[in-house]
Amino acid sequence: MVTEHKTHILAIGGHAGDMDLTAGAVIAKYTQEGHRATFLHLTPGEKGHPRLTPVEYGKQKIEEARRFAEIVGADVRFMSYKDAELPVHDEVKYQVADIIREIKPDMIITHWKGSIHKDHSNTYDIVNDARFYAGLKTIERDLPAHWVGKLYYADNWEDPYDFHPEVFIDIPDDAYETWVKAMKVYAYARGETYGFPFIDYYKALTIVRGAPVNLKRAQAFAVPRGELNRVGQYL
Repeated sequence: MVTEHKTHILAIGGHAGDMDLTAGAVIAKYTQEGHRATFLHLTPGEKGHPRLTPVEYGKQKIEEARRFAEIVGADVRFMSYKDAELPVHDEVKYQVADIIREIKPDMIITHWKGSIHKDHSNTYDIVNDARFYAGLKTIERDLPAHWVGKLYYADNWEDPYDFHPEVFIDIPDDAYETWVKAMKVYAYARGETYGFPFIDYYKALTIVRGAPVNLKRAQAFAVPRGELNRVGQYL
């Protein structure tokens, strides 16, 4: 009997909520099809509330991230770095590489480098090197090497510079509705921190990205140069 391979997506964001909004609909689609997904948040994004202290908001963001992951059927992990202070050095890169070796994802989704937010661009650098470190057999760690063959950069309004999406993923109605429900657990997405209408923006973006490729709704992704150049290709 042939066993169908189940894909495992690892979505790595600079803050809790980043990958949830930008890739959450795709993750809901995949989990509803029986695949696996894990969110890895490098910081909670705890300094983004005008009325709560970072400690208070950090606890809230972590709980919101857990609820989001539960709704879309994903696992979630957190690292201990601070919002706006995410470092770029080998220690954090190897920590991420060790997680990659542990959970063995088939693909990674993360930030694009051209961002207005330092934590986002730092995450790009961390993940690209961590992918390399995780896959290199001659780097000896506690776990054996694991190469992730596919890397995708999410479509984030804060990461717009030179972002050129090449992959457009169809979002079925059930996955879309699950994702919208999940987005509402985040106070910042509801506009309760600084007022930006995240939920409305990303809902509208699925229509904008889907229309040119004849899809009702889609989420879009860029890829490393040379790895893919076919519009409409599935993840």
